[in-house]
Amino acid sequence: MAGIGFELRRLLRQDSYVSLLRAYGYAGMISSGPWVLSILAVMALGVLSAAASPTGTATHVTAFLVSVTWLVASSLLLTSLVQLLFTRFVADRLFEKREQAVLPNLFGLLTLVLCVATLTGAALLLFTFQQTPWFYQLEMLMAFVILCMIWCVTVFIAGIKAYRQVLLAFALGYGATFIAGMLLSGYGLEGLLGGFVIGQGLLLFILLVMVIYHFPSNQLWRFDLHRAAQCQWSLIAIGLFYQAGIWADKLVFWFNPATSEAVIGPLRASPIYDLPIFLAYLSIVPGMAVFIMRMETDFAEHCQAYYEAVRNGDTLQHIESARGEMVASVRHGIYDIFKVQGITVMALLLGGPTLFTWLGFSHWYLPLFNIDIVAVGIQVLFMAILNVLFYLDRLKPALWLCLLFLLGNIMLTLLSQLLGPVFYGYGYALSLLFASLVGLAVLDHEFDNLTYQTFMLQPNR
Repeated sequence: MAGIGFELRRLLRQDSYVSLLRAYGYAGMISSGPWVLSILAVMALGVLSAAASPTGTATHVTAFLVSVTWLVASSLLLTSLVQLLFTRFVADRLFEKREQAVLPNLFGLLTLVLCVATLTGAALLLFTFQQTPWFYQLEMLMAFVILCMIWCVTVFIAGIKAYRQVLLAFALGYGATFIAGMLLSGYGLEGLLGGFVIGQGLLLFILLVMVIYHFPSNQLWRFDLHRAAQCQWSLIAIGLFYQAGIWADKLVFWFNPATSEAVIGPLRASPIYDLPIFLAYLSIVPGMAVFIMRMETDFAEHCQAYYEAVRNGDTLQHIESARGEMVASVRHGIYDIFKVQGITVMALLLGGPTLFTWLGFSHWYLPLFNIDIVAVGIQVLFMAILNVLFYLDRLKPALWLCLLFLLGNIMLTLLSQLLGPVFYGYGYALSLLFASLVGLAVLDHEFDNLTYQTFMLQPNR
């Protein structure tokens, strides 16, 4: 995230309201802009293609939306094994001023992901999608592989300072998804999914061109992630547990026949659960903007100052002063996240009925929507806690927090299903709340012992 951190600090030094708004705009754009564009494009494609279909023949739209949801979930779960690992690898190479090692290792990783995703996707299609059209299976495989590769390339989005170009790339990719899907909607499910494949393929191509331009190299292919010094199993486990925790409640609802229905092949959806959580995720944008602003400006600067004081052999008093400033920046950042996301949650709680009426959705979804917007607000706090632990290189506590979140989400979601529809969504919210409260206690402990740990973990000289 160093690239966006430098830009945000430059804007804040201009000390004007315009520069402040631009800084928050950049933070929101990088953290949530591409994701919001993807949601809006897919939703618009589904709604408009359904409206254009004759009455009673728009069932393929539901199958398309469910297929895309499963594609996103499965591709994120598969690539979670390497995303954090590769992020750390790139950060280390940039710190060492070895930018030329980035691009060949990206191509090495993409080659591995291409092979694994193709084999995994083909095996799943062969054994579980026998009753679906072969062209649909081919499109699903292509979309799955492309999405897996996109998640690997998006590691560079925050590091590339061409933020307008990044947003333009996603706008072009999902714009192409929408246009191609509408043009091909007459071919039913295969046409909509074909538009999605075309748009995602264009997005992957544009992102790759941008990475090649910003990280040139005289080598084409390398794969250094397998080396013992680079392969940190804790990062692999953290990535998997975190993504599995995010999707655990959805999967529990999808696999329970009492709360879901079969849509196409083995793919299921939960009509009562999916729509509210889908809409609630849009409310995360303000909190994510504050999260990026605080973590990549104040905290990042104080963290760097602390470790520079340690490396330069400053006095203990100076080191402790730097530690205190770093702790204060974290507290201020968490307070700002509470404040901004809290205002967003309150506004949506009050305006939820009007919003659902305007969108034409049933008000029966409102109770679940209300708990979901609280849950995604807590998720921003949880992400901030993990981010601080990553900065401090405290991977073991981060690993246990992600595992706690995963197990809590599974068990509490299963319990909510036993208790009935009134309690739906509470499993996700309470698991995040519990993990975040434990995470705050862990942060206090880590900061109290930071100086001791920093010196005791240094290699002997």
